[in-house]
Amino acid sequence: MPEDKKPEKKKLDRTLVWREAREIIWTRRRRLGVGAVLMIVNRLAGLVLPGSSKFLIDDVVGQGQAALLLPLAAAVGGATLVQAGTSFALAQVLGVTAQRAIADMRKAVQAHVSRLPVRYFDSTKTGILISRIMTDAEGIRNLVGTGLVRLTGGLVTAAIALAVLFVLNWKLTVVILIVLVTFGGAMAFAFQRLRPIFRERGKINAEVTGRLTETLGGVRVVKAYVAERGEQLVFARGVHRLFRNIARTIIGISALGAFTTFIVGVISVIMIVVGGRAILDGTMTLGEFVMYIFFTGLVAAPLVSIAEIGTQISEAFAGLDRIREIRRMATEEAGDSDKEPLGEIQGEITFRGVWFEYNPDVPVLKDVSFTAPPGSTTALVGSSGSGKSTLISLVMAFNRPKEGTVTVDGRALDTVRLRDYRSLLGVVLQDNFLFDGTIAENIAFARPHASREQIEEAARIAHANVFVEEFEDGYDTVVGERGIKLSGGQRQRIAIARAILADPRILILDEATSSLDSESEAMIQDGLRSLRRGRTSFVIAHRLSTIRSADQILVLEDGKIVERGTHDELLAKRGRYRQLYDKQYLVEHDRFINPGEDHTPEPEEVEAAPRSGAPSPRDL
Repeated sequence: MPEDKKPEKKKLDRTLVWREAREIIWTRRRRLGVGAVLMIVNRLAGLVLPGSSKFLIDDVVGQGQAALLLPLAAAVGGATLVQAGTSFALAQVLGVTAQRAIADMRKAVQAHVSRLPVRYFDSTKTGILISRIMTDAEGIRNLVGTGLVRLTGGLVTAAIALAVLFVLNWKLTVVILIVLVTFGGAMAFAFQRLRPIFRERGKINAEVTGRLTETLGGVRVVKAYVAERGEQLVFARGVHRLFRNIARTIIGISALGAFTTFIVGVISVIMIVVGGRAILDGTMTLGEFVMYIFFTGLVAAPLVSIAEIGTQISEAFAGLDRIREIRRMATEEAGDSDKEPLGEIQGEITFRGVWFEYNPDVPVLKDVSFTAPPGSTTALVGSSGSGKSTLISLVMAFNRPKEGTVTVDGRALDTVRLRDYRSLLGVVLQDNFLFDGTIAENIAFARPHASREQIEEAARIAHANVFVEEFEDGYDTVVGERGIKLSGGQRQRIAIARAILADPRILILDEATSSLDSESEAMIQDGLRSLRRGRTSFVIAHRLSTIRSADQILVLEDGKIVERGTHDELLAKRGRYRQLYDKQYLVEHDRFINPGEDHTPEPEEVEAAPRSGAPSPRDL
């Protein structure tokens, strides 16, 4: 990409992100309030030990007041017990709150992502979405966990300690405060520089995870083409980018640590010089000086901990910003609450002047119009890229027309509730996706509460019972990820059984028998006929002999319907359908009469074919 065309790097909108952070915090304000009280009690108890140092040195040791020794020890012991108890309670209260917030955020993001349009998933890697849902939500623990509460408790302790320091020696305190303010300003600048790096880390991590997910999912293709080395290099480059990003943050955080050590040294030098002179002048006692050192640490500790907490909160904000980008995207169901319920339908699907394009000015469907009457079967035929799958995606409401309308029983699809409409669909796609569960669970995917008898009946109609009953665990057999433990034909029959059990009004069959051999195909054709009966069906089939019983066949070429009619009508027209049919028939006929030979039959062989034992187009 040319330098002048590189997109500007998106900046984190702190206002919007902080608004979301406030909402998360406000929702859990009660538990956070309890945590804040526990933190303050914990920190106040922590003041007892440094505060007792003055009395121990000046009164007990210096003046020999032994009677104060046991009270001081009791006070320190009691404060220690309070600190231990509040620390435990704090971890329980804020730890559980943080994990519940993470779980709620993950559920909310997953629910939103699942309702996004299909085109979003077509252009976004699965690994990136997984990273958004699982990893980015982790940062919330630093907002509703110990991060902010620790910071708040530390600042309260620092304020009390600072007041004590002014009482002990205001001149020394002014000098040290100037140093600490300088330190705070330096850290604020450092975090401003580190925040974009943390945001970039999340992006890189999502990209690396996305590619790794693809590689593992397509491991058979990788191995088949001996592409392991190439995938290793791609992953190594991604991991190296992540390493460089982390190295930059380590450099920044290390620099902060070194600067912190330097500031502590400067403060120590100032206290030795100024404090030592104050002791020699008699304006401070030794006990007050030791107490001053302790309380100086209590003032500096919150500023030092900002390096850790600030980094965590920066990561949390970066994650929230990425989550916000997804959550502000409009879902498919946006506005459905204002639409009337769909109710019962007959199942008439009508296209009127439909145009559609994926890329601007590159139409995929051009002025498509037809009607699929209730209970009819409409077959879609055409060469690859003619628009068949796109037309089906419009029927399933995965996409919306750019122009024209798609209606169900006369109602435009964009005016009905998407959930109502989709609940009436049954789908058997070319790539039959099965989940890593049992066969019974996959068949009952659309109806999770179906009885075992209903599941087995659907499998019987789809002729899936033939192989299921041969498995040792029967319907409780686990199919593996994407159904990898089953053959293509077995997966297809499970998908058909799933559609049968769903009992849809509108049925989509996209190459429903493409993974079956001739024997298996013949076995389930009656199951498919039973499935289509009484339902409005759309069938895409490259085997033209499988659609000869369709009520209407639409022949698509270059996004247009160039022919329509029944199987016999289209054969009689001797147009594009006949060309496709004869071409397919001749290939199959050639394989039948001359297996293993390179033979291109003449057109008249089609009419002579019956004498050789192969069926003719008219027979089919």
